Amino acid sequence: MKYPSVWLQGASLGERIACELRLQIIRGMQTPGTVLSENQIAADFGTSRSPVREALKVLSSEGLLRLERMGAIVIGMTPADMEELFDVRMLIEHFVVQRFVHRDNAGLVTALNRMIDKMEVALKHRDVVEFSLQDFNFHEALVLEAGHTRILHTWNGMRQLILTVMLAATEQRFTSKIEESQVTIHNHRTFANALNQGSAQELSEFIKDHYRDTRNAVNDSVLSPYRKSLS
Repeated sequence: MKYPSVWLQGASLGERIACELRLQIIRGMQTPGTVLSENQIAADFGTSRSPVREALKVLSSEGLLRLERMGAIVIGMTPADMEELFDVRMLIEHFVVQRFVHRDNAGLVTALNRMIDKMEVALKHRDVVEFSLQDFNFHEALVLEAGHTRILHTWNGMRQLILTVMLAATEQRFTSKIEESQVTIHNHRTFANALNQGSAQELSEFIKDHYRDTRNAVNDSVLSPYRKSLS
């Protein structure tokens, strides 16, 4: 799978290259230790080296590769990296949902349920791209609704990495464990109901349980190429 072009509307050429390379790295197509050549990437994308440099700097800032004089060395997503990504996501979402306790969440719940409806349609049609996007939109909606500037800044620094991990994991689940995607939908419905009721304890428990289950699913799918490269 190539990075979905529908997700790249308005993106610069450098951002487009970064998205494609990010997906290749996450999916294990570019294995740890691989040296990426600016000239080769520029040739592959039919462009100059300038947007390639822009893309490599972005991926370096995300920790997916290391820039050296010989080229860009792929690091990939190690188990520790994935744990940290989930740790930060859980901390962010656990914090923001506390801001929804004892307030009227009707509008947000309606929006979240529309996203879940789209996830159900996407699952029915085996649409990996749409399912991944709506899953991501669900979680991002919580962050946006919280209205916390610094939290949003932190989220924006990780959003492309999170979205790409979701895409790669969903692709793998649709191929081998599609029933897990139905569980994901059920969990999201459960959360929306808890949000509507404003139960602080139920929301906190959902966040913990959801991220525990998601960690296990992503570790089985996204990290398998990394483990194979070390064996």
